[in-house]
Amino acid sequence: MTRLPGFLASRLPFFYGWVVMGVVCCVSFARQGPAVATLSIFVNPMTSELGWSRTEISAAVSLGGLLAAVVSPALGPLVDRHGARSLLAWAVGITGICCIALAGVNSLVAFYLLFCLARMNFAGPFDLGIYGAINSWFVRLRPIATSISTLWLMIGLTSMPLIAHTAMAFGGDWRWGWIAVGSTVLVVGFLPTVLLMARRPEDLGLLPDGGPRKPVAGSKPSIGTRVDVPAFSRAEAMREPAFWLLLLFTFLTYPVQAGVSLHQAPHLIERGLDPTTAAFVVSAFSATSGVVGFLIGPLVRPLGTRAVLAGVGGFLAAGSWLMMTVDSPAEAFLASALFGCGIGGLLTVPPIAWADTFGRESFGAIRGVALSVQVTGQAIGPVLSGALRDLTGSYQVSLEVFAVLALSAVTCILFLRPTRRKAPEQP
Repeated sequence: MTRLPGFLASRLPFFYGWVVMGVVCCVSFARQGPAVATLSIFVNPMTSELGWSRTEISAAVSLGGLLAAVVSPALGPLVDRHGARSLLAWAVGITGICCIALAGVNSLVAFYLLFCLARMNFAGPFDLGIYGAINSWFVRLRPIATSISTLWLMIGLTSMPLIAHTAMAFGGDWRWGWIAVGSTVLVVGFLPTVLLMARRPEDLGLLPDGGPRKPVAGSKPSIGTRVDVPAFSRAEAMREPAFWLLLLFTFLTYPVQAGVSLHQAPHLIERGLDPTTAAFVVSAFSATSGVVGFLIGPLVRPLGTRAVLAGVGGFLAAGSWLMMTVDSPAEAFLASALFGCGIGGLLTVPPIAWADTFGRESFGAIRGVALSVQVTGQAIGPVLSGALRDLTGSYQVSLEVFAVLALSAVTCILFLRPTRRKAPEQP
C-alpha cells in the first residue's frame, strides 16, 4: 500500500524518509508497553495481591523473549521482501490489546498468555520493523536516524512507567495501570503505521537519504545515485569473524540490560527507597538512556564501532556494580545514570554496527539471527535475577554476575575487526 505515501512523497518539500522516521518514532514510543522497566512498576503490587514469586513474574519476560527468538529468523527475510508496515501494524495492535487485557488477569496462566505475546512482539517484530525501516531509508544518515529513534524509544520508556504509576495512584489499583499503558500503545502507534509507512525509497522513485530521484529505465544514473556500502547475504555474513563477535557481545550484554531493568524498582525499594522515588529513578534512567542514545549515534563512525561498544559495556558494568551499594536517592540516581549511559549506547550502536558492517539488502535476515541471540540473552537476565533474589534474599549476587558479564563483553569486542569484503550497493 503505497498510494498515500506516494502521493505525499511527490508533493512534500522534503524527503519522505523523514515522514517514515516520524512513524518510527511513534512506534518506538508505543513499543515500551511491555518493556521490562514498565513491568518493574507492577512487580510489587501484582506479586503482593496475586501471591506470585519474583521468579514466576520474571519468567514471563523470559518466555516472551524465547518466543521472539524462535520467530525472528523467519520474520527477518519477510521484512526484506515486504517492508515493515504490516509487521509493525500487527505488533502495535496486538501489544495494545494484550496490555489492556492484562488488567483483568487473576491467574498466572492468563498473565503468561497475554504478557508473553506482548513481550514477543516487543523483542521481535518491533525491533525488526523499526530498524528495518530505518536502514531501508537511510545509509549516510543512518547514525542520526537511529539516534532519533532511540531518543523516542527512551522517551516512551521514561513515560510508560510514569503513566502506569500515575494511573495506579489515581485508580487505586494496578489494573488501571495496564489499561493506561495499553491505550497509550494503541493511540500513539497504530494509525501512523497503517497510513504512512512505506517499504523503501525506491518504491516511491526516491533514493536513500533524500538523494536524487531514481533514474528512469534506460537513462544513465545521476551522480550520487551510487552508495558505497557493504552488501552481504546472511550466509556470507555468517562466515565473517565480525558477525560472531557482534553476536557474542549481544549475548553477554542483553542479560544485563533486561535483568537489571526489570528488577531495578523492587531492588531500590528493598534498599530503603519509597515506591514513588523508585519510579522516578527508573524514569530518570530511561531519560539518561534517551539522551545518550541520541548523542552517541553520530560518534560511531568517527570513533569506530569497537571503541564505542567497549564504552557501552564499561558503563553497564559500572552501573550494575554501583547499584549494589545504593543507600540513598542520590546514589540511586547516580547508579541509574551510569547504567542508563550503557543502555542508551546498547540500544543505538548495535543496529548501526550490523547495518554498516553487512549492508541493507539482507539486513532483516541478518538482524533476525542476531535478534534471536539478543532476546535469548534478554530472556536469561530477568529469570536469573529473580531466581537469585528468591534464593539469596537480595539482588546482590545477580548484580555481581551482571557486572562480570558486562566486563566480559568489553573484552570480547576489543577483538572486533572490519570485514574482509565490501561490495557497492546500487539503489
